[in-house]
Amino acid sequence: MLILAINTSGPACDVSVLKDGDCVVTRHEDMVRGQDARLPAIVSDCLAEAKASFEDIGRLSVVTGPGSFTGIRVGVAFARGLALALGIPCIGVTALEAALPAGQQGSALVALPAKRRPPDLSYWVQRFRTGAATGAPEEISIARLTEELAAHPHFVFGETDGALAEHMPALQMHAASPTARRAGEIAALADPEGAAARPVYVRAPDAALPGGRKLNG
Repeated sequence: MLILAINTSGPACDVSVLKDGDCVVTRHEDMVRGQDARLPAIVSDCLAEAKASFEDIGRLSVVTGPGSFTGIRVGVAFARGLALALGIPCIGVTALEAALPAGQQGSALVALPAKRRPPDLSYWVQRFRTGAATGAPEEISIARLTEELAAHPHFVFGETDGALAEHMPALQMHAASPTARRAGEIAALADPEGAAARPVYVRAPDAALPGGRKLNG
């Protein structure tokens, strides 16, 4: 089965094509904006490099967040629209699931920065047991996160040079970030009936409309 996997949850367009579980093409382009304009071309280039057509795709996978509010909307809308046009499943994978390495055993926690500026430092967090999520993503303060890690040791994945590492210098962190490739690997094993692609924002977007009104998702 050919899987097209998309990740625009961060400041990049990240696309992979997997065949029978193996990644045959991957493309990553850093960009702060313009993902909506660039994504279709990257997808077409990846399929061409894989010597495949849109009709060959058997399943789509998309990283649903949390992350960039605009990026999530771009990726999920593109993937769902393409899946609808092709009549194939579209599997949603959270950014934290897509950051956890395959084959992870024991208790694991993925922590990705949400708010980076003091005093409101916070992280998006999701917990796992033997590779399976034990709950949904949530945003928690760095104070609460450090308390949890001190009381309940996990294998911790995320940025190794961020605020969490500064607050807990003795903490052994494993470098990890969400990738389209990992999302595709997860989608290959997922049940399409229980993994529909829906945006995962966790909190309200930072963007605001004139007059201070929040932009609704």
